[in-house]
Amino acid sequence: MSTPEDPAPIEPRRPGRAGRRSWHVAALASLNARGFRLLYLLDGLVLYAELWLVTGVLIWLRDDFNAVPNLDRYAWTYALIVVAHVAIFWAGGLYDRPPRLLARPILTRLVISVWFTSLLLGTVSLMLPQFPIPRSVLVVHALIAPLVLALNRWVTVRLRRRREGPARAVLVGSAETIALARTHLAPIADELVIADTVADVDDIVTVIERARARVLVLLDTESLDPLYEHHLDQLEAQDVATVRLVRPQDSLLGLARVGELGGMPFVSLSTHTMAPSQVRLKRWMDLAVLLVTAPLTVPLTLLTAAYVRIRVGRPVLFVQHRVGRDGQPFPMYKFRSMGLDAEARTGPVGAAVDDPRIVRGMGWIRASRLDELPQLVNVLRGHMTIVGPRPVRPAELADYEQRFPGYHRRHQCPPGITGLAQVYGHYHTHIEYKLGHDLYYLANWSPLLDLHIMVRTAWVILSRRL
Repeated sequence: MSTPEDPAPIEPRRPGRAGRRSWHVAALASLNARGFRLLYLLDGLVLYAELWLVTGVLIWLRDDFNAVPNLDRYAWTYALIVVAHVAIFWAGGLYDRPPRLLARPILTRLVISVWFTSLLLGTVSLMLPQFPIPRSVLVVHALIAPLVLALNRWVTVRLRRRREGPARAVLVGSAETIALARTHLAPIADELVIADTVADVDDIVTVIERARARVLVLLDTESLDPLYEHHLDQLEAQDVATVRLVRPQDSLLGLARVGELGGMPFVSLSTHTMAPSQVRLKRWMDLAVLLVTAPLTVPLTLLTAAYVRIRVGRPVLFVQHRVGRDGQPFPMYKFRSMGLDAEARTGPVGAAVDDPRIVRGMGWIRASRLDELPQLVNVLRGHMTIVGPRPVRPAELADYEQRFPGYHRRHQCPPGITGLAQVYGHYHTHIEYKLGHDLYYLANWSPLLDLHIMVRTAWVILSRRL
């Protein structure tokens, strides 16, 4: 049963003030919707000023103003340094819009990003006979800049809270857990207010709309299954954040991203497993790997094509439509290893070990995964990625989505040539277990995980383990 509380009335703004603020608020909202953040400019201005301040202090400490070089060179050099910082911050996800609640600590990420950029610039300075600025400026900058940038983010978070007000929340749980949660959340009423409480999530969408809430707080473990199957996607589409209380037994799962509200441990739930910055970085990594490995993969692809032409004949390529990112179909390329119209009698059938449809002499091509080399073209075109969930046929998608709730989430990333389910699973591994591998990969993606899977794939191929 729902026990609604009357939501606090929203005081209308004064017409004059609203008229003065509406144009720039609308402009910023429009830019933000297109991926532009005002924080780009704020970081750039602060970094530029900080570099000049550090330079001035160092000159003053040396008390040698006659030895000051031409400062005109500093102007454009500092501008390039600022651009390098902002670009690396953008690639590293420091401009992704943070959640209202349970945001990850930012200072450590800023320190790593600033130090990485400073180290990169310092390495470049060693390669140049005359670096335009003293290297001592970069050293002091690496120590000060993270603190200045953290202050930027502290200010923007405070301005956002002041503009939007405290987040309105709906609590889900038993009467006892709700009462206990109320006592813990009361001290942070300026950050989170309780708009309503319910015992289950059957009609949670209606409750949230009525309460004008932007946060759903799960205080028990029983509510997660029905929420996962029916409502989580809809709530996220409506910009409603969902957090779940971490119970002692949940620690057995090794949860790594646990925050706190009113002293209680919570973890955020999200249907979108990869941040936009991670998708961009993954795409750049794909292109870099294609470029670095081209001297090996291009000749190998040509030799394999010649072998397929001799053993199988024309056509050399097998083109099949598969489901890509966001459920969009695309033509996937493979070297043909079966006879023409291999599925004419059986219809769509998944490949198996010792498949009788494979042409003689082509088994080792499939076992070594050389038949998938043409999919590098799919990666180049953006249809696929090197590491990711394997693409499925459109005919299989509807059945899988009906049988396995959450299956569509694996399509938030382009499908991959290899993946976690391929290196740790087998042909006979059940599709639900493969889904578990795929969703774990998306939720825990990192460049190191991709590298690990690539190395593991090489081992699987060399050991002929399918």
